[in-house]
Amino acid sequence: MKTTNKEEAKARIEKLRELINDYRYHYHVLDESIMSEAAADSLKHELSKLEEEFPDLITPDSPTQRVAGKPLDKFEKVAHKKRMISLADVFSEEEIKDWISRNEKLIPGGKITEFFTDIKMDGLACALKYKNGLFVQAVTRGDGLVGEDVTLNVRTIENIPLKISETSDVEVRGEIIMFKKDFEEIQEKQRKLGEKEFANPRNLAAGSIRQLDPKIAASRKLRFIAYDLVSPNLPTHREAYEKLRALGFRTSNEDKVFSSKDIHDLFQYIRNLDEYRKTLPFNTDGMVIKINDRKLYDSLGIIGKTPRGAVAFKFPAEESTTKVRDIVISIGRTGAATPVAILDPTEVAGSIVRHASLHNADEIARLDVRVGDTVIVYKAGDIIPQIKEVLVSLRPDGTKPFDYESALKQQYPDLTFFRPAGEVVYRVKGESSDFILKRSIEYYASKPALNIEGLGEKNVALLVDSGLVKSLPDLYRLTASKISSLERFADLSAKKLVSNLEKSKSPALNKFITALGIRHVGTQTSILLANKFKSIESLKNAEKDDLLEIPDIGEVVAESILAFFADEENLKMLDELKSLGMNPVFEDLSKAPLSGNSYIISGTLKSYGREEAEEKLRNLGATITGSVTKTTTALILGEKPGAGKLKKASALNIPTLNEVEFLKLIGE
Repeated sequence: MKTTNKEEAKARIEKLRELINDYRYHYHVLDESIMSEAAADSLKHELSKLEEEFPDLITPDSPTQRVAGKPLDKFEKVAHKKRMISLADVFSEEEIKDWISRNEKLIPGGKITEFFTDIKMDGLACALKYKNGLFVQAVTRGDGLVGEDVTLNVRTIENIPLKISETSDVEVRGEIIMFKKDFEEIQEKQRKLGEKEFANPRNLAAGSIRQLDPKIAASRKLRFIAYDLVSPNLPTHREAYEKLRALGFRTSNEDKVFSSKDIHDLFQYIRNLDEYRKTLPFNTDGMVIKINDRKLYDSLGIIGKTPRGAVAFKFPAEESTTKVRDIVISIGRTGAATPVAILDPTEVAGSIVRHASLHNADEIARLDVRVGDTVIVYKAGDIIPQIKEVLVSLRPDGTKPFDYESALKQQYPDLTFFRPAGEVVYRVKGESSDFILKRSIEYYASKPALNIEGLGEKNVALLVDSGLVKSLPDLYRLTASKISSLERFADLSAKKLVSNLEKSKSPALNKFITALGIRHVGTQTSILLANKFKSIESLKNAEKDDLLEIPDIGEVVAESILAFFADEENLKMLDELKSLGMNPVFEDLSKAPLSGNSYIISGTLKSYGREEAEEKLRNLGATITGSVTKTTTALILGEKPGAGKLKKASALNIPTLNEVEFLKLIGE
């Protein structure tokens, strides 16, 4: 998320801290969840990045400078001999590389030889203490310095050894968790009893340990998964894990060591683990990466409240937070008006999300989503980005509720909309879905677009009315036998239409953009878009600022393009076309003979119609405009040219070309 100045950053930081502290108190102290951990991680990551950008705004009470909330008063407080620290989060391979680079600058010789990795548990962190081989105490993390004595409850966990072979003082740290299958069994019992279900395994495990009656913890299948041996202190993290297992402690068994020479193997493992983790018996949201050499690890020390020698890589979140930059309305191919939120790009479930469906006016009112709001975004069915919640406490001052009808009038001043009784969707008045589809196909097949011979008005009407074509992609599902069954088609003409459709699957990118019929995007704008983005995928992911960088594209056109590529119907249509073989090709005309030149045709030419003449010029790299300006290269004159254009060209000293000179210009 971009911050333009320090004053904005300060205001944003203050609001983020307030919300994160409220979340952390509920989650870590009360064992309640006011938002998903993924959403909270996203907010914390944003805060961390802002404080990196403006380090003088960091304060001791910032959530980035603490480990967790205060311990509850219902258990005795115990000070940790060695602080129980949390790890800094990273979210990409690039951030892992940056972490390695920062550490190597601090190391004599500047080289880390090995990394130790383990799956990141999603449970309650706890320290177990042993004296003379006997289990004597269990203490929660608390605020990292002081935790809670939960010995009686932890003692009931079956996989924790009450006696070990090591007689010196031992401290083992790990996570108290609940397996997914055990959690589901408890949920099923709750459902049968008509009782409230638990939020997730992590909350249930933490809540069980914080019960005053140990019988409650004993009744639930909790497990302890060890991840650190504080004492005795062994040379490497690998040896510490081997010692833990030898003493009878369970680890995740997912730990590995990677050589710094094979860092790409580590990254590949992370990629594989993102999918593999779904098969694990417990929940996990990432992987811990440590410098394996513990002496080196300890020598790097702590920065703030996190160790320099380790990070927690977080897998792509299923939810994230971001800002709403705009709300645009797309007119679908049935005439339905669908609102879409334009977002600051954010990663959700492994892909970059730039917009989210808002469905209809009622949904906007229910969420009370406004331009400028910070929202939680998720993917419905892991596919369609949607807004789950508005974080009202982060709302900027002066925002106004979204006025749907005013937005329709502003974005589509030449259309009239109505909302049928009993429906939630606004529709274009006076145009049926079949009418809109017919016009769309006609334009798609027209000369300025894909120029598909055989798809004139009458044939298009016949194909749609017969039910053979219910969408643009259906054109490419037609067969000669299906077409020839219709009244106007014989076998030969049916085969010819199928052949012409097949040929249209590799159009010039600018032609394909034109064919999509995006509102306010004509032939010349399509060329500008093709030259800028060079593929339909890049254009689909364009942001508003990218579009506004293009000459002659203003707010209205940019919003229309964003709305088109944010509409679920349009995205589905593009995916279908691609699966049916549509492959637009970018033609680089930057070195064509007339590249950089701008022309206007006025009057009637004998040799070519207006559209054909303009097409000849465009194929040579020229730009065609509608009015004479000081950047116009020449005004091409046919019979009966416009007096206004001639007068303006004369005033600006713009040269004129007659038809003979035009033909010479295009090489004929």
